[in-house]
Amino acid sequence: MVLIEQLLSKKEVHEYRQTLDQMPWNDGKGTAMGMAASVKQNGQADANDPQVQSLTNKLLAKFGSTPKLISAALPHRIFPPCFNRYLEGETYGFHVDAAIMRMPNSNEVLRSDMSMTTFLSEADEYEGGELIIQTEFGEQKIKLNAGDAVLYPSSSLHKVTPVSSGIRVAAITWMQSLVPNAHMRETLYSLDQSIQGLLANPAVNREELDRLHHVYHNLIRQQSHV
Repeated sequence: MVLIEQLLSKKEVHEYRQTLDQMPWNDGKGTAMGMAASVKQNGQADANDPQVQSLTNKLLAKFGSTPKLISAALPHRIFPPCFNRYLEGETYGFHVDAAIMRMPNSNEVLRSDMSMTTFLSEADEYEGGELIIQTEFGEQKIKLNAGDAVLYPSSSLHKVTPVSSGIRVAAITWMQSLVPNAHMRETLYSLDQSIQGLLANPAVNREELDRLHHVYHNLIRQQSHV
């Protein structure tokens, strides 16, 4: 899992919420696939609404300009973000995201390697509503501040616990990575973050950085599927 703090600024979150609060919300079951539909209880903004599409495009642009996200996911295709809302008593039981998703209004498909939740409600706006992700280290409970995001493998079993009070609003999306192997993505992410840290140190020899860059990009060249 990778946490991305302040993917959206507080001002941007406010603008998103102002628009979404005026939108009608559809039953989230309408977009769930397979077994997920039986455990999904939430609302989802109409993806065909022009105002929702405008927010979607803004969020996609934000993804493309966030270095940490690009480093962690190495995205090849990104599913247009969906906006969901959980009212009191609503929940989404344990499920795994569909492996193959058809891109909206297209014949192209996407293999879901990474999932991402961007929180649009402050953590103290609602009770419950934690994102629970099962990992090899046990269950991880995620509840972030508005504007923060978490990126995690789509292959993980995960759920949203029942909201006991308040309203939980978030954006969710899925990404097909250039590097399908999750362990290799993790290695490349660690290497890139080390390089970025060294770049910030003026005492580091440029030739050493060039060698690391050489290794990093050749690994991507060997491992990427385009």
